Amino acid sequence: MDNGFSRRGLFGAGAAAAAILAGVPATAQAAPRTSGMTLRWWGNNSWEIRIGAKTVLIDPWLTRFKTGTYTPEGADPRTPLSVNRALIDGYLDRGFLRADHILVTHGHYDHLTDVPYLARRTGATVLGTETHLSLMAALGAPEDQLAIATGGEDLAFDGYAIRVLRSLHSATGDRAQVAYPGTRPLSRRDRPRVIADLLEGGTLAYAVSGGGASVLDFGGSNYVESELAGLRPDVVLLPPGGAKVREYVPRLLRTVGNPRYVAATHWDDFDLPLGQVKDAGGLETLRKAVAAASPGSEFVVLDHLGEFTP
Repeated sequence: MDNGFSRRGLFGAGAAAAAILAGVPATAQAAPRTSGMTLRWWGNNSWEIRIGAKTVLIDPWLTRFKTGTYTPEGADPRTPLSVNRALIDGYLDRGFLRADHILVTHGHYDHLTDVPYLARRTGATVLGTETHLSLMAALGAPEDQLAIATGGEDLAFDGYAIRVLRSLHSATGDRAQVAYPGTRPLSRRDRPRVIADLLEGGTLAYAVSGGGASVLDFGGSNYVESELAGLRPDVVLLPPGGAKVREYVPRLLRTVGNPRYVAATHWDDFDLPLGQVKDAGGLETLRKAVAAASPGSEFVVLDHLGEFTP
């Protein structure tokens, strides 16, 4: 794969996870640093944003259990939820992964499943909607670490800021429908057991700034244009798709001022484990759409555990 600006992670995509768990020291050619922010991609819409000693995670899902999502039949809604604690512990215990904040864009299994365990292990504050917090509380997340967000919050912390934006989930099929729709009031009861139990529950986007840079992340292939007015991020983390959204790519990039970088997110087949990168089918379409809509933007594609500094 021609990664352009991107790098193949710390050790190369296929060997990255195994090398970290084996305790192999990190050796990589450092790219020229132009800001104090570094982004690392953990697959799907899982992003690590490091700003100095602080770390913000977005939708961290390392477990990546098999669901059949990208098969002709689609995801089996009866797929049991599971968390690969050994895998997560391997990264946490070696200091390769940490978190001060965890940001949840929506409640689906490929965005929320690992968050309760990561919250317990890291002590991070978790932001999400009422539905997201309810699902996480029922899955055992520490309730004193859960902070509700509805969109519109503009929050300042030590060395970084988080702006929460109202957003929209991808809408697919002839009727432009959202998968596993619905909401849920705050409750510890009714523990989710299968992927269909994890409702979308409202979708948020996040703008994170610090270290002289800013990044805007979308967990679904849709957005609320009015929420983006006036934003000028250095990096937009953009998923493929959006076929039912009017001018999905050009309208978004035009609204946010044609950012310097557009990094692909949520494009890999997440039925495969971390470290095995396969295009789920939308990457080249997204690349072409970005090139046509904003030719001055650099299109960034990372392998799992790949990182770059904007």
